[in-house]
Amino acid sequence: MREKVRKMFHHAYDNYMTHAFPHDELKPLTKTFTDSLSELGNLKLERLPQDYNGSALSLIESLSSLVIMGNNTEFEKGVRWLSENLTFDVDARINLFECNIRVLGGLVSAHLLASDSSKKLLQGSYNNQLLGLAEDLGKRFLPAFNTPTGLPYAWINLKYGVMENETTETSTSGCGSLILEMGALSKLTGDPRYESVALRALRKLWSMQSSLKLFGTTLDVSTGQWIEHSSGIGAGVDSFYEYLLKAHILFGKEDFWRMFHSAYVAVQKHFRHGPWYHFNFKKHLFLREWLSSTLKLKVNEENMIDSYNQVLIGDISAANSSHREFFYVWKKFGVLPERYLLDHQMLHPTEKYYPLRPEFAESTFYLYQATK
Repeated sequence: MREKVRKMFHHAYDNYMTHAFPHDELKPLTKTFTDSLSELGNLKLERLPQDYNGSALSLIESLSSLVIMGNNTEFEKGVRWLSENLTFDVDARINLFECNIRVLGGLVSAHLLASDSSKKLLQGSYNNQLLGLAEDLGKRFLPAFNTPTGLPYAWINLKYGVMENETTETSTSGCGSLILEMGALSKLTGDPRYESVALRALRKLWSMQSSLKLFGTTLDVSTGQWIEHSSGIGAGVDSFYEYLLKAHILFGKEDFWRMFHSAYVAVQKHFRHGPWYHFNFKKHLFLREWLSSTLKLKVNEENMIDSYNQVLIGDISAANSSHREFFYVWKKFGVLPERYLLDHQMLHPTEKYYPLRPEFAESTFYLYQATK
């Protein structure tokens, strides 16, 4: 299994490096590229820069995986290339959330690996170049937090800051999922500003919870008012819960644990029905029963209430229960469909695809480790 995973990774990585690098992502069917950093989170593809030629996004996101795969040579090549070529002084309007988790997180993780002398991953010298890039990016994030509420804009131009007439709408995840990367950046650089602004946004968001201790989906960063009041644990909200738990683990602060536990109890109370999580939509007029693969068993990008988080907090029984049901759907189709109608036990008619989401596989691994 290990060797099969290694081959799958290098099939994707090697083809990216051959056909798309240093652009952001590979289009595998045409063997061309897309400079997607300026597109992530921007479904309408508005105001895309004409002179943006990519930031080697897939390379940045692959660095820690290269180390896991034991490919230290390719890791060092990536570190050297980024150190000598990557710049964020580009006219690109990017999504703060996406750039934070992918680029800032990737650089910080790779820096920690490169600077660990016990691992001896690099043959030559390393002078914290990746940390320097991460700090430069973090500084470019800071203007996004200059709002009356401290909640950051969802979009910022890396070169020019917040653009005129920029939208003030953002998601719960967008302003509540920044503390890990920006907190780590502050710890590594000694500059408290990154952690401070991320923590201020997180605490402001926490103060906006309803009487049920639940959170809406979208909000206005200028007024601090909810735009979409419906609550859930799917896209737009999921990683907010994830980051509360991980922030407690990473930084050891009890406040994060108390916040997560309170939110977890509320979600279990109001959303969990047996092994599934059902959500009220449109002002609680009806309960639509469906399963989205983005609402499944992993914290990372698309869900909080999952086997991974449940394992982390020791809720093994609930994790097993959820996992068993998802595994049934997996066996039925061979993959998890993007959306599955629970009441009819069938695929959603317009969302039958599987966008290669990794959450179920990773959750299976963690549950296995916890129960073997």
